[in-house]
Amino acid sequence: MKRIETLITPSFLVEMNKLEENLKEMAELCRANGKKLCPMVKTHKSAAIAALQSKYGVDSFLTGTLDEAEKLIENGHAKIVLAYPVAGAENIARVLALAAKAHVTLSFDGVEVARQFDAALAERGLAIDYLLIIDCGLHRFGVEPDGVVALAQALSGLTQLRFKGIATHPGHVYGKSDLAGVGLVAEEEMKALQQASDALRVAGFPVAVVATGSTPTAPMAVRDDNVTTVRPGNYAYYDAIQVALGVIPEERCALTVLATVVANPKENLFIMDAGSKCFGLDKGAHGVALLNGFGIVKGHPELVVESLSEEVGKIRATGQTSLAIGDKIEIIPNHACAAANMTSYLIAHRNGNVEDVLNVDARGGAAKRSV
Repeated sequence: MKRIETLITPSFLVEMNKLEENLKEMAELCRANGKKLCPMVKTHKSAAIAALQSKYGVDSFLTGTLDEAEKLIENGHAKIVLAYPVAGAENIARVLALAAKAHVTLSFDGVEVARQFDAALAERGLAIDYLLIIDCGLHRFGVEPDGVVALAQALSGLTQLRFKGIATHPGHVYGKSDLAGVGLVAEEEMKALQQASDALRVAGFPVAVVATGSTPTAPMAVRDDNVTTVRPGNYAYYDAIQVALGVIPEERCALTVLATVVANPKENLFIMDAGSKCFGLDKGAHGVALLNGFGIVKGHPELVVESLSEEVGKIRATGQTSLAIGDKIEIIPNHACAAANMTSYLIAHRNGNVEDVLNVDARGGAAKRSV
């Protein structure tokens, strides 16, 4: 049986025992609290991992791109939610083609895009469900809770669109530095959803779906009576940022990059054959640098991934180390979602024994198909 230590480098690895534990735990958490699970696919962009998520229990999938939605529907998944508004005739046509094959739910935070969809749907005699995006503090997409009724009323005259509920994403949680900060964001998240859903119901709009998602706040969101659907993504792999936030211990991280030490130009300085094209350059999203370096070197607390060039990285030893040229090391990326997007396949293993190759097959291809 092949061992990961014999693989060429750099290689992207996923430890299947950890991945499966992560997927099972979130599915069971949602079941125990009566919530639907709608995982965000952008974390792994893999039909194989989506199939595992389905095995352990999901209601639907949340997608960040139409490529992801197309790949999931191609693989038989019947319920897809588009996380962001879609605009432009070509992209709207792609959505309508998908809606002919599966149940697709749109997301809006304004009137103009909704009007474009309504007109395109009317031409084809079709109707489609949608959610309104609520801004709970990230200040990216969404309307403030006190503006949601006005938006719902503005869209109510569009005959081909069916209002189903609201959704939010507390992405600003990654600007916090510990679990106390995570808890404060979760409070904002729940308050915004409660305010918006209450206002809509008073105004006569039935709110069947109240959806929210981030991996750090998911354990709190599932316990909120108002929430119907939880939409985390990073939980499949976890990463060094989740470790720094205190969400999970290092041992739960399923995705790593295998690299080889290729040089030792100075005392305590080593060079590895993996760089920013493997890890990205995240050091904490949304304004806070949570970490010292660009990843956690497993089994080597004395090592810091100090800087990254495109294809190589500098590692600094801050204490006594046994590291030497030719050694292979595993690094937990700071941001697993970004790192997983850097490769076309993952090497699946259990306890270091290579088991399979998983395609990262929902990364792209739209440009090629559209030419």
